[in-house]
Amino acid sequence: MIILLSVAIAPGLALFSYFYLRKQIAKEPSLTLFHTFIYGAIMTFPIMFVQHVFEEEQIIQNEFFRNAIFTSGIEEFFKWLILLIAIFKHVEFEDAYDGILYGASVSLGFATVENILYLFTFGVDTAFLRALLPVSSHALFGVVMGYYFGRAKFIVGSNRKGMLFFAFFAPFILHFIYNGILGVNDLSLYLIIPFMLFLWWFGLTRVKYAHTFAMQQFRRKANLKIKR
Repeated sequence: MIILLSVAIAPGLALFSYFYLRKQIAKEPSLTLFHTFIYGAIMTFPIMFVQHVFEEEQIIQNEFFRNAIFTSGIEEFFKWLILLIAIFKHVEFEDAYDGILYGASVSLGFATVENILYLFTFGVDTAFLRALLPVSSHALFGVVMGYYFGRAKFIVGSNRKGMLFFAFFAPFILHFIYNGILGVNDLSLYLIIPFMLFLWWFGLTRVKYAHTFAMQQFRRKANLKIKR
């Protein structure tokens, strides 16, 4: 059981460590990030309950609509809601890159619990594939969501609501495409590889933009202190 738990948790921990260590300004307090991870982990159970009810009651009978649209929408909405309510106005959300970390943290909390439950059900044979696909994709959906939350938090002007909308819409569209590809049985392997390469490229460019924006914030604050 310990080995199974370690295998299930390791991919999420490795991915989060990667994004955390890329921050070149002051590191975000680990306790706040841990709380965000726990929120994401707890969120797994109400999402699974709602999905189970919809499936058992056959509320959405079309499999593509249920998996690609409904599942993607409810998972990304819950992540978005947690970040909006618990994190967006938090005093420790100090720069744009923090959005990347909080987004990745809440997503990996969800993905880690989902991975644990899946591996306990189906065994460790699928662990490598799940690390490459579901866990890493959730991390990148969270990165994209966090990027737009960071922009919304520190944007100058009247586009805050637009950025908050994109904080949900962008990862939802990416998640929708991901689930849609997995639903195409005969071609999924050929389609998912280029999509994952695109997803990594897209996510890492958001990381780069967020870091640049955060460095600009840092320099502006430093210049203001010098002028005073």
